[in-house]
Amino acid sequence: MALKHVGRIKTNKTKVVVAYRTVPGDSKHAVVVNTPALAADEHDALMTSVESEAGQSADEFAQLMARATLPDGRNMLAAFHQTGKLMKVGTDEVEMQPDHVTTVVLSELNEEIAKQKGVTVDDLAIAPDVPSTTPEEQPVAQMQTANIAESTDNKVLSDEDLAAQYRSQADALYKEAKALRAQAEELVPTIKKSRAKATQSATG
Repeated sequence: MALKHVGRIKTNKTKVVVAYRTVPGDSKHAVVVNTPALAADEHDALMTSVESEAGQSADEFAQLMARATLPDGRNMLAAFHQTGKLMKVGTDEVEMQPDHVTTVVLSELNEEIAKQKGVTVDDLAIAPDVPSTTPEEQPVAQMQTANIAESTDNKVLSDEDLAAQYRSQADALYKEAKALRAQAEELVPTIKKSRAKATQSATG
């Protein structure tokens, strides 16, 4: 199944979801969601939105993100922006992966889309100064006005940055696993502990 909006950074193969294929006034850059930085529930919510009919029909995925909510009730686009989960990258640094076989550089995809629409690549961006015509489109214009693209880091994550994020996630998962294991032990002690208790009782 081919999926729109899904890609990776060419240099380190970091998985990303493209929120804005181009930035207003800067068609050589895009804004992407840094998926390795997401919590598990955030990632699941994001991919559910990507795979939905609305996600696949959206011209720019940020249009759907502006209407979607995370499991804790926060607006997806606003939350990812405020917590630094969005990053600005060059369109020639992103490889789109509609499936496990096909890859196409985002800059080339943008040129092809612009050609099909009969416009320039610069015209593909959602203009922030265009009044919204529907309530659904209004959050997109508001987030554009807040200059998401300008406030995101204009750099690709380094291997060090990525490794730090992986370690942070691993630490969080370890703590969660430890807590769950403790709860499981309270409910039903493992055989080893039961045997140890039985031995202590026998020797005591």
